Amino acid sequence: MNREDYHAMIETPKMLDYGVYLDVEKLLDCQKPLKEMANADELQFQIVHQVEELWMKLMAYTLVDVMDYLKEGNTNRVVTLMGRVHRLMRLMTAQLDVLETMSPREYQEIRLQLGNGSGQESPGFATLLRMPRDLWEAYKATYLDGKGLTVEDVYNGKYDHGDSYVTGEALIEFDELFQKFRAMHVYLIHRSIGLGSKSLKGRPVSLLEAGAKHRFFPELWDVRCDMTDAWGSSYGVVRDAIHDKKKA
Repeated sequence: MNREDYHAMIETPKMLDYGVYLDVEKLLDCQKPLKEMANADELQFQIVHQVEELWMKLMAYTLVDVMDYLKEGNTNRVVTLMGRVHRLMRLMTAQLDVLETMSPREYQEIRLQLGNGSGQESPGFATLLRMPRDLWEAYKATYLDGKGLTVEDVYNGKYDHGDSYVTGEALIEFDELFQKFRAMHVYLIHRSIGLGSKSLKGRPVSLLEAGAKHRFFPELWDVRCDMTDAWGSSYGVVRDAIHDKKKA
């Protein structure tokens, strides 16, 4: 078979039940025709970003269920579904590595195909950015206010590694993984566009870096600082070295 034959097989494979159920024909039609690609890397560029949108769709769908289970106080379901979300976040982050196989020149050729578009317009990303506020409100109503607890109680004062704690940790892991995804995206931009360049919207990369430092659940992060300061006050900022005590 020659190149054209293989391309035809790639774009229009024979469909049996499996392909029909998954609507593979429509799925494969979501990319530009191979003969219209700007270069050999544009297919991977489109597919990686399309897959990211699909993962974000699944994440958002799952988080809607999580909100309901938070309100019900169904901790087992919350933790299980948040574990799924955590895995999806790791998948999304790992997939960015594929895009690092592009050269800066090839990326510039693909970039011309985007018009005025950029990743900042991602519909899935915009939805996920909106959801943490409602997740926090549901958590707070059920696992804090509903139990007469504060975040400090959960993590320190009345710590028992109970439902409020494990649910809070599920939320903060999502927050951490989301930050890591954004940070890796910034590294990808540095590698493909350059640190001092402007994004497609004329925004400096520094704004994207600031986004990578954003926290969805600051109360869950701040309690760690408060605990360190509180515990540290009992022994001071500078402690005696262990090796000095052993010598004595």
